[in-house]
Amino acid sequence: MDDGDRLDLELHRRVSWGDRGAFEELFRRYASAAYGLARRVTAQETLAQEVVQDAFLALWRAPEAYDPSRGSFRSFFLSLVHHRAVDTVRREDRLRKRTERASNLEPFVGEDVAEGVVRDADLDVRRKEVVEALQTLPPEQRQVLEMAYFGGSTQARIAEELGIPIGTVKTRTLAAMRKLRRALMREDEE
Repeated sequence: MDDGDRLDLELHRRVSWGDRGAFEELFRRYASAAYGLARRVTAQETLAQEVVQDAFLALWRAPEAYDPSRGSFRSFFLSLVHHRAVDTVRREDRLRKRTERASNLEPFVGEDVAEGVVRDADLDVRRKEVVEALQTLPPEQRQVLEMAYFGGSTQARIAEELGIPIGTVKTRTLAAMRKLRRALMREDEE
């Protein structure tokens, strides 16, 4: 655990006690990365801002949602932002589709809503499975996946930040993806 992780744990602990200053420090530490990730997922500035605000508000209201034994705070928080951004895009897409259907006076909209609820519930279950599978990866493999998928970094940037060859980044990423696939396939069989 590096100094940044230790600081995050301490700030999170203080946020759990209602320390506004600690919350503001976590905001300063993660707002930029969270916005960048949300912006890439939503492709809209306003939606990205809403996602970041919603994620920080969720952290303030329920800091106990983060379990340090399951991974770093950074991974937890950026995963939260990513999921909320994806949910926002889906919600906006559903709203757009409903509006189009309503304007065409298409019947049976209720069935589409029910299907969306079932689909969202399935995605929530799958999301939890992926997070659990990520925790089973060796730290160096999990790190490159988190940097790429939650941090939005390119393989070249990951190599530069970690001080390792790009080939090593590619190897770790491929190995991690294979392990995740196997873990998720096992869960599907159970």
